[in-house]
Amino acid sequence: MRKVGAPIRRVVLFCAPLLALAVAGFAYAYLARPTTLVVAVAPNGGSEPALMRAYADALAKGKASIRLRIVPFDGVRESAEALRDGKADLAVVRPDVMLPRNGLTLAVLREQATFVVAPRQAGMDGFPALAGKRLGILAPRKADHALVRSLVRRHGLELRDDVPEGEVHGRVVALVPVEEGAIGRFLSEGRIAAVILLTTPTSSAAQRIVGIVRGADANGEATLFGAPDAASTLARLPRLQAVTIPAGLYDGQQRLPAEDVPTVGSSYRLMARATLSRSVAAEVTQHLFEMRALLSEATPAAEDVTHPAYDTTVGATSARLAIHPGAIDYYEREQESLIERYESWIYLLAILGGGLGSVAAWLRQRIGRIRRERIEVATLRLLEIRSNARGESDRSKLEEMAGETDDLAASVARHALRRAAEPHTLAAATLAVDAARSTVARRLGRGLGSGAASA
Repeated sequence: MRKVGAPIRRVVLFCAPLLALAVAGFAYAYLARPTTLVVAVAPNGGSEPALMRAYADALAKGKASIRLRIVPFDGVRESAEALRDGKADLAVVRPDVMLPRNGLTLAVLREQATFVVAPRQAGMDGFPALAGKRLGILAPRKADHALVRSLVRRHGLELRDDVPEGEVHGRVVALVPVEEGAIGRFLSEGRIAAVILLTTPTSSAAQRIVGIVRGADANGEATLFGAPDAASTLARLPRLQAVTIPAGLYDGQQRLPAEDVPTVGSSYRLMARATLSRSVAAEVTQHLFEMRALLSEATPAAEDVTHPAYDTTVGATSARLAIHPGAIDYYEREQESLIERYESWIYLLAILGGGLGSVAAWLRQRIGRIRRERIEVATLRLLEIRSNARGESDRSKLEEMAGETDDLAASVARHALRRAAEPHTLAAATLAVDAARSTVARRLGRGLGSGAASA
C-alpha cells in the first residue's frame, strides 16, 4: 500500500513557513522602499532649481521615505507642461505663465510683487504717470513682459517694446530691457524714466536696484508704487495674488515706501499632480518645511518658502490656485496615521492570511482523510484475509497471510502513534487484526494436526 500522507505532510510543513516568510518579506520590502518622485524644475539658472536640488540631497542624506529625481527645464512653461503631460510628479510652476490643469499646490517657493521705482525728480506716483515714458525692465525677465502688459493696459496705456530711441508720445509706454548693471547709466542718460520690478521685495536684488535708482536722483530719493485696486486686478487676472510691500522696507535716509503699498504679483509654486496620494503629498510638504533651516544653509531661496494662504479647507481645494488635499492635511495637522495610510494593504494581508489559514485547514482535513482511508483500507484487507483464510488449507499461503496481517497491524500502529485517530476507526482495525490472526492461526493449527496424523 502506498504511503501518501507522510510526503504531503512534509511538503506542507516545509512550504508553509517559506510562504509566510515570502509574504512578510514582500510586505516589508514594499512598505520600506522609498518612493521616488520626478520633479520638473525651472527656470534655468534660477533659485528654484537650486532649492529643489538641495531638498533632494537632504532627503537622500536623511534616508527619508521620499526621494526626488530632478529633471531641469529652461522655463517654467516647459516644467508646467511636463506636469500636465504626466512626465513629472512634481513641478516648479508659475501660474500666470502656465497653470497645468492637473496641478495642485503643495507650497509657495517664492512670492513676487510688481512695483515701479523711479527717482523722485521724475515726478511719478502711479501707473498713469508712465504715459509717454520709457520704462526699464530687467533684460532676462521675458516671462514678466505679459504681466506688465496686462497691468499697463488696465490703466488705458499701450505697452510697446519696439519703440526706437527718442521721445515717446501719447498713451504709449516704451518697455526697455536693461541689465542690472546698466540701470544707473540708463536713468542718468534719460534712456529710461523708471524701472518696473517683478521680484521678491525682500530679496537682495530688490535692495540693490532700489539703491541704484536712489543714486540716480539728485537728492538720493525715490518713489515707489504698485498696482492699485488689487482686488479688481485679481478679479481680472485670477492667477496672480495680492502682495503688500511693508512701509520702510528699504533702508536709507528716506523712508521707502512711506506706507504699506498693496499690489499684485506672481508666485513660483511647487505643484503636484492631482492623482498623487494624499499621504505622499503630505510627506513631501512636511519634509520641505521641516528641512527649511537646513536648506537655507545651501541656498538662501529656502527662506522664501511659505504656505499658500487660504481661509477654509473647502476654499483651499476649490480656489483657482487649488491646494493639494495632502498639503492641507499637513497644514491642518491631519495627516494619515500608518494604519490609515496602509489600510488597504493591511486588509489585503488579513484576507491573504485568512486564505492561507483556510488552505492549511483544508490540507489538514485532506491529510486526515487520507490517514483514515489508509486505516480503513487496512481494516478491509484484514477482513478479507480472515475470510480467505477460513477456506484455505495451503500452509505457504496461510503463512503469507500471517505475515501480511503483521505488516498491516504495524502500519495501523504507526499511524496511531503519529496522529490521534478516530476511536471507532482504530477499534475496528484492532478487531480486524485479532480476527485475521486468530483465523489464520486456527487454520495453521489444523493443517499441522492433519499432517502429523498422515505421517
